[in-house]
Amino acid sequence: MASVATPRINLGASALANAANQLPNTVTRVSSRLIPAAKPTMPPGFKASMGQLETFVLPDKVSDTLSHRAMAKAMINAWRNDGILQVAMSEAQQRRYEEANAISKKFFGRKPSEKQACLNDTNVGGYIASGEEITAGVADYSEIFTVIKDLDSSDERVRNQWPCHGPCPWPDKEMGRVIKEYMAGLGAAGERLLQLIELGLEVPPGALTKYTQDGWHHMRILRFPARDKTNGKGKDGRGIGSHTDYGLLVIAAQDDVGGLFIRAPQGENFANWDQSVAGLNEEAAGWTFVPPVPGVFTVFPGDMMQYMTNNFLPSTPHKVGLNVAERFAFAYFHEPNFKAVMKQLPGYEGENVSPESIHYGKHFTNMALRAYPDRASIKKLNEEGRYAMLDTSELRSDMAV
Repeated sequence: MASVATPRINLGASALANAANQLPNTVTRVSSRLIPAAKPTMPPGFKASMGQLETFVLPDKVSDTLSHRAMAKAMINAWRNDGILQVAMSEAQQRRYEEANAISKKFFGRKPSEKQACLNDTNVGGYIASGEEITAGVADYSEIFTVIKDLDSSDERVRNQWPCHGPCPWPDKEMGRVIKEYMAGLGAAGERLLQLIELGLEVPPGALTKYTQDGWHHMRILRFPARDKTNGKGKDGRGIGSHTDYGLLVIAAQDDVGGLFIRAPQGENFANWDQSVAGLNEEAAGWTFVPPVPGVFTVFPGDMMQYMTNNFLPSTPHKVGLNVAERFAFAYFHEPNFKAVMKQLPGYEGENVSPESIHYGKHFTNMALRAYPDRASIKKLNEEGRYAMLDTSELRSDMAV
């Protein structure tokens, strides 16, 4: 990775003569929104290279054209080289992000008792106090509101007590409305990203998007305290420990206080669905700091993308450091259907693949068990023996169209 923070604009077609003539106006318009945050500062105590991420402008509609295929290939290359890329926000996405950011700050400013009331015993949605989440056996300092798939208590899946299913415990209707609108835009972008990945990987249309019908999309709204204002439960300077995320894509946004570090592909062999990678290489060299850039999302692959592409697009390890000021961020997860049984994509099958498939819902539940062993919903799941439901045919589907 380069040592400066100026973003590279990539419309995916810059190398194609037929599309090049259409670039100048678009590049000018976008680059004006992609000025790095003033003096982006790496959290103290960390050593890492400074990321220079490629930035893409998503089309309103993905089609099998020369320019879209070129963009798709460029995105694949960016992930394989850097582990992460940026997507420019539209004006509507920028507005929704600002509204979501404002209401998240309002939530975290509530009294502790009000925040702690935002949870239930059916899922892992709602409030997570600083020091409650565990990564590699160490408490994380992140304060979180997890937006789980919001299902009414009358939903058949909730009535049948499927693991992790239930209503999202919002503090009020206004926060629910604002965050759902923000997530709806991210969901639409996530589908277009998957369609581009299908083009870039040269797999049949729908090879990925068939799995995201009624997807288990969810989001973490995060607040990180300033480095010198923690509760002492975790490790100095550590916001969240090194880990990978468990689905297809992570679409994240951050404010102007830096803290995110990622680990670009380096030939390291890991599979989070087989053995936890939490804490892996956390103190090793080779990390890249992701400087805040206004008006963009950062996007990187998760565990299911790694599995389905047979490591061609590996899940990106990342961690968060605490800075001198508090920091706010969003991490949206564009996910398969909870019931989906994932298989490797055509053309990417490995020999003697183990496992032959991965049940996404079971993988998600395993991650929740690992991160929140003392949460009321996890204790209840274990006490009632409902984990075994994940092996029943009712909760499994090959998502055939």
